[in-house]
Amino acid sequence: MNENQITAGRVRDFAAHLRAEERSAGTIENYLRHIRAFSRWLDGRDVTKAAAAAWKAHLVSAGYAPATINAMLGSPNRFLALAGWRDCQVKALRLQRRLFRDDSRELTRAEYDRLLNTARAQGRERLALLMETICATGIRVSEVRCLTVEAVQKGRAEIALKGKIRTILIPSKLRKKLLKFARKNKTVSGEIFLTRNGNGMSRKQIWAEMKALCKAAGVAPSKVFPHNLRHLFARTFYQVCRDVAKLADVLGHSSIETTRIYLISTGAEHERQLERLGLVG
Repeated sequence: MNENQITAGRVRDFAAHLRAEERSAGTIENYLRHIRAFSRWLDGRDVTKAAAAAWKAHLVSAGYAPATINAMLGSPNRFLALAGWRDCQVKALRLQRRLFRDDSRELTRAEYDRLLNTARAQGRERLALLMETICATGIRVSEVRCLTVEAVQKGRAEIALKGKIRTILIPSKLRKKLLKFARKNKTVSGEIFLTRNGNGMSRKQIWAEMKALCKAAGVAPSKVFPHNLRHLFARTFYQVCRDVAKLADVLGHSSIETTRIYLISTGAEHERQLERLGLVG
């Protein structure tokens, strides 16, 4: 075996390392997907500095967004560091701080309401309540499993991630809905959102069920994914309290800079702000 190749065993070791760091399942999945993409592109060739630089150039020429390129470089870079191949790492692209967000990915409150109404009209009570729960609490889709009957009865869920524990408060109106749903489905303990087989819902399943609402709800698919509900929560929360530090704590962010990304205005809002300057006669 060549010492400078990405092997299945090394990828498994890297996954185990990430789990030991208590990375979330979604984060681990993203890391491994990017590393496997790099490995497929290498097609059995050795990992070298030149190969990593060529991978970076390939991603740029393929038209990936700069942020996506950096994510697809960051994962292999961490892998290379763990493998002891730091001399093969490449630098990320330098990004200008974003001034506004892409309108085509901005989920509005009206669109959120349409998604809920469509789910209910289709008899998809579980999906409607799940979306409402994510949007009303700001939890990550990977944290839905922490919403147990016991947690809802207490009115709070304790979420452990990356060595930290944060408390998610569950609004009283939502608590009533969740407990009613649990009683209806004869769930007396444990996770509330379950499949017909009694298993927890996966990220992929939640994503697919939300996407299936798009056409009937009249909402662009580019706006419909679980994390966008968390973004809507963040913007709404900030509009009420205007405290970015408190919002960072609620979202579980270690850095306020991460929280700031959630609060960037849309392109349309930015344009209106420029118009209000009145600098064109």
